[in-house]
Amino acid sequence: MKTFSFGTWWLRIATFLLAAMAAASATYWVLKWNAPAASAPAGAPTVKAPTQSDPQLVARLLGGGQIASVSTTVDRTASRFKLTGVVASGAKGGIALIATDGQAAKPYRVGAAVSDALVLQSVAIRSAALGASLDAPSAFTLVLPVLARSDGKAASEPIVAATGAVGTVANPPESRIERKARAKQADANAE
Repeated sequence: MKTFSFGTWWLRIATFLLAAMAAASATYWVLKWNAPAASAPAGAPTVKAPTQSDPQLVARLLGGGQIASVSTTVDRTASRFKLTGVVASGAKGGIALIATDGQAAKPYRVGAAVSDALVLQSVAIRSAALGASLDAPSAFTLVLPVLARSDGKAASEPIVAATGAVGTVANPPESRIERKARAKQADANAE
């Protein structure tokens, strides 16, 4: 008496299904290859290309006529926020202290929502960039205010970065030892 095990039947069923799928695929591609090219339906609307285009209309459609209004909107939005401090850590990390609408400053990590439409994108030494999302271009950059030294001169001077944006570089604070050495030098020069 001959008995069949379940393993043999499963193998036979799987082989049959695989052969059936291969035959169905071959039949589909043969019918597709022999079929005539599909043409557009008879009732399909046709669109004619315009003979002349209006350059001002095209500029408005592409956002060219809205440049002034966008910049004033960004200026109004940027004026709501004030950067009071930053802690930059690494290339994509950091925390910024940002005051919104004259209220007390709150800490925000990079990637956190500062308002409904703005996210803190990046933090640099004296600035923080805000935008619609982390991947979107920056809407504006907040810069720490310039601190005044005790002699009335500004502690930082504006520079132009390689990208053309204006930033600030702070002069490092003078240590007590450097002040004493400068005072001794001034006394020695006075004698």
